[in-house]
Parts: sequence; structure tokens; C-alpha cells
Amino acid sequence: MTGRVSGLALACAAAFPAALAAHPLDGLTAEEMIEVTRILSEAGHTGPDSRYPLIELREPEKQVVLDWQEGDPEPRAAVVNVVTKEGVHKGIVDIAEGEVTSWETMDGEPMLLVEEFIGAMDLVLSHPEFLAGLEKRGLTADEMFCLPLTAGAFGDESEDGRRLMKVPCYVLGGSSNFYAKPVEGLYATVDLRMNEVVEVLDTGVLPLPEDGWGYTEEEISERSDMELRPETAPVVMRQEGGPNYTVEDGRIDWDIWSFRWRVDKRPGVVLSNIQADVGEGPREILYQAHLSEVFVPYMDPSEGWYWRTYMDSGEYGFGIFMTPLRAGVDCPANATFLPALVHADDGSPMEIPDAVCIFERDIGDPAWRHFEIFAQTEDEAVPTEGRGATELVVRSASEVGNYDYLIDYRFDQAGRMKVMVGSTGLDAVKGVAARDMMAETAEEETRYGTLIAPNLVAPNHDHFFNFRLDFDIDGQANSFMRTAIVAAEAPSDVPRRSLWVTRQEMPQTEGEARYKINPQTPAMYHVGNMGVTSGLGHHPSYMIAPGDSVAYSPLDTANDPPAMRNPYIDYTMHVTPYDRDERYAGGEFAFQSDGTDTIAAWMEQDDSIANTDIVTWYTMGFHHIPRMEDWPVMPLMWKGITLAPFNFFDHNPAITLRAPGKQP
Repeated sequence: MTGRVSGLALACAAAFPAALAAHPLDGLTAEEMIEVTRILSEAGHTGPDSRYPLIELREPEKQVVLDWQEGDPEPRAAVVNVVTKEGVHKGIVDIAEGEVTSWETMDGEPMLLVEEFIGAMDLVLSHPEFLAGLEKRGLTADEMFCLPLTAGAFGDESEDGRRLMKVPCYVLGGSSNFYAKPVEGLYATVDLRMNEVVEVLDTGVLPLPEDGWGYTEEEISERSDMELRPETAPVVMRQEGGPNYTVEDGRIDWDIWSFRWRVDKRPGVVLSNIQADVGEGPREILYQAHLSEVFVPYMDPSEGWYWRTYMDSGEYGFGIFMTPLRAGVDCPANATFLPALVHADDGSPMEIPDAVCIFERDIGDPAWRHFEIFAQTEDEAVPTEGRGATELVVRSASEVGNYDYLIDYRFDQAGRMKVMVGSTGLDAVKGVAARDMMAETAEEETRYGTLIAPNLVAPNHDHFFNFRLDFDIDGQANSFMRTAIVAAEAPSDVPRRSLWVTRQEMPQTEGEARYKINPQTPAMYHVGNMGVTSGLGHHPSYMIAPGDSVAYSPLDTANDPPAMRNPYIDYTMHVTPYDRDERYAGGEFAFQSDGTDTIAAWMEQDDSIANTDIVTWYTMGFHHIPRMEDWPVMPLMWKGITLAPFNFFDHNPAITLRAPGKQP
């Protein structure tokens, strides 16, 4: 959300190669985006001043996709959100037929436009009352970096008819760190619709932090309180002979896996048609997987912070804020780097270079191993039998404000897939009077956060990430299951006094399929196909292993407006029937939403989820209580889940890997 990112977003590629999508689930091409805007204009819906918060693929119905064969006519359509002088509109454009098939005026607020960030900054830094607040602090507009932020929604009458952002500012001071010197206590509220500042709040002057806390190597080397480490020998990944994966026309093949990829403006990377083939033909596992929503509420109730309850994907967009990945930092040097095609505010195609990287890596662990002690003799030492583990990674990184989020989809040779979120970047910081914890004001100023540097408190906050996982285990007729571990009565004729057994529960409706993970009531959660059996009579399924991804919060989803907009945080898992239009757990229009269009609202119908096409919604996250070690840039921290086969394959798929040194 910075000016630096805005500059990137406005740097549109001048030319795009002529390209046609190769599959119904591939992302829109540059030519298709241009065609969408042309069709809307010729239909009289848009003009030169129209703005496009969203242009993305309108997916065909699933059965159409499943029936499609290469060479068939492609059903290509786009869903658009358009802002005109008449209001906000949602349209469906049939690209193949060249017509607008749906056009309606909406009450919801669409995603933010890049030009709205720039416009809000300019408005604030030219407003007399705000300039007076700066002058009171001995500051001028030329020294400022201002960061327009979504203001949330609290049901107040002052929000009606407005499109609001709150704007805090920071002193730049020549440092690489844009956030180290907050001008605390001075904020503006901007109505984007009326293009005006509607309020300036000044709660009083606080000392300005002195340290710019730059984080480049040059800036660190110039500090007197730390020194750079000695140079070390680099650890480099090399791959003789080139990669074992292929990337062609939106399709990726590696080892037993194949899937398609695209980038959408809101969720970022979208994977589709995820299949595995161990030699008997490809088998369906997931029809689609992508980020659904991100909720980041801060816990400071002060006037300048209570409203910081961001929906990073729905309000800002993980796709539009994808950043170029750097070889040797974000991804290994031998990775394949791919661009992301999104669109600018005027609807024109825009390419973000090196936005996705794909690489395989030896993770340094065995895929499997066994050392047989009883095979050893005095004459022969039988070595360990095993295979090294390799995984394929599809990675992107989105910078939303001060945070950098890495999204990984990792595939291994045993049929497992991991969905991972890595968090790094900079803590959001609040200016305070205290320079250390001995100061008179320290206790009160750290009530809702941690003093991480002189005059800087990082407020406590949460990060919740909801993913939409559309399993199609060997077809669409799937069921969700919870296999609980429960106490069993030990037989009286054996000396054991405690045992456990498994008890399978199969929810029949949406209301029965909301789960909280509790280690005191251990269970396995999986999606399976009860209409398919293996040679041994098992029904194939994939289990969802939460790992350390579970995070619950005392936030009140019934009464607290920010939590009401994100009710999925109450449970780790929800299950709903498949609906191609239900993509985002926080609702279609997240900006200033009121919580009436969320997964909780959809589930009020309590539809059947038994033996049908279902979607699992998984919420992972963490509570962030900041620490000094998070500053000036946070060390990367990963959270994630593992999707693992459960009686899906007839044996360990990795057993067929070739032994080291015996590759053909």
C-alpha cells in the first residue's frame, strides 16, 4: 500500500505477446482484458472515466470444465466490478460471444484502486488543518509519507454513503524504513467518493522517534550498536540437467503431480485441477485451492488504532500487490520465475515481473528409510535403504502495507501437499513517550503492545488466513469425515488397562460440519469418496493435518463489527456445498461490509453436504505479541497445513523412487 508499490502497479508493460488461454480455468490474457473493456464500452456501460476495481475470470460451471477437451471451443467470460458516475456495478462479460450478459448496480464497496491511495495521500497533505497539526510538531508536508488505510465498518451513521480511509503519516528522513517515525496522534479521515478530508483528529503531540532504523546492508553497517557478520561461504542449490518439472500453457507437471495455475487480482495464485498419477492414470484430488480472505485486527482500542481491522485480500488484493521475487533471497537461483498478469485501474493489462517462482529442492530429509540391524553380519555391512526427499514449491509474495506474506503450495513425492503462509516485513508501530520500560508512561503505553525500540510500541494483533479447498477425491461425490480417537475398554483377559479406538463421524449438513481443533479430543479430518473402493475395500480420502496452524481468538463474532465481518475465525474448518460464486469467506464485497454476506450467512440454510460436491474452508493463523526481535524487520515465520493421502494410494507412492546414484 506504499507509494513504492503504487509506482510498481502503475508501471504497465507496453506490449504483451499474443496469447490465447489454453484451458477454461486459465487466467484472462492481456487481449481478453482489453476485449472486456471494449465490449463494456461499446455496450454503453462504461466510458473513459470508468474505473475497474476487478476484472477476473468468470469460471464456467464445473461440469463444463470437466467435460471440456483440448480443441473444444473455450467458454471464456469475465466478472467485472466497475465504478462509474452512476455508482458501483457488477457485470458478466461473455468474451467468446462479445456481449454483456449481466449488468447490475451494487450496494457493496469494491476493492481499492491504486489511484485512491495516491489521491488520499495528496488530499491529506494539502489540507490546512492537517498541515497545522504538522506545523505544531515542527514538521512539513515535504517530510511526510502518508499511508491510507481501510477504516473498517462499525455501523455508524457517519459511514453511510461514504467510502472511507484513515490516513496516518510518517517522517521519511532518508531511511529505507518508511514506518520507523510515526507522527502519532495526528490522523485524517478521507471520503474517497467525495474526494475530500472529512475529519482531522489531533490527540496531542508525542516525541518523534530519533532512529530511522534502516535495514539495508549499508545502513546496518553504519550503526554503532551492531555490526555485520563475517562473510561466509554461500550455500547454493544447483540442479544438473535442468528441472524435472515442466511449465506449459498454464499447466505444471512434476513427478506424480499435475495442476494448472493462474493469478487473480484478489486471492493471488489459484491452483486448479490438482491430480496425481502413480502409473495408473491421473486421479483427481483438488479441483481448486486458493486464498479466500485475510483478517488482521489490531488490539489497541485508542482513537488512532481501534479501526485497524484489515481484510487484506478482499479490501486490497493479494494478486495486485504481488511483488517481484528476488533470486537468492525469495527463491533459489535455479527457480523458474513467471510474471503475473493483473490489470490497472483503467482496466488495461498490467504485468508484474517475476511474481511467481517454481522450484524443486532436496529438503535434506529422507523420503523414507530403514536400517535393518538383523541383516548385518560379520562379513557384510548392509547400508541403510532409503530415498532422499524432494519437493516442488510454487511461491508468491504479496506486500500489503508493512507486511510481506509468502504463499507456498508444496508438493512431495509421497502424495502430500502443503499449504503454507510465511509472514515477514515490518511491524506496525505506534509512537509513544516511553524510551524504555522504566519510563513513567511505559506501563500504560504498553498495555496493548510491546515497546520494541525507544518511542515505538508494536500493538498486539492477529493474522487469520482462510483458504478455499475444493476437494474432488476421485470425482465430485465426496463426504467430509471426522475420525475421532476415543477411549476403549480393555479386554479383561489381558493386562492392559487402557486402549483407544477410532470412531468415524460423517456430518450430513453444513451446520454439523464446523470444527474447532482441540488436542484434548484428538481426531483426523478428511474428505473422501464413499462411492469408490480400493482393492482392499477402502474408500479413498485425503486428510487435513492442522500442524501448528490453529489460532482462536476471544473476538466476538456476534457483536463486534470487525469480527462479524469475518465469522469464519470461530472455527478452523467449515464445509459447504460447491457453489462457483462462493469464493470468499468474508463476502464478495469486503470493503466496509456489514457481515451479511459471509460464510456464516451462506450456512444458515444448513444444506446437505453428504455424498455431494463440497468445499472445505480452512482458517489458519497466529496471534502476534510483538517482541524486540521483530524489529526492524521480522524474521520469516511459517504456518500451514498438510493435505495427505489416507487410503488413496495402494502403497507409499515414494517407494518407486530410484536409489541414489542409480538414476538412468
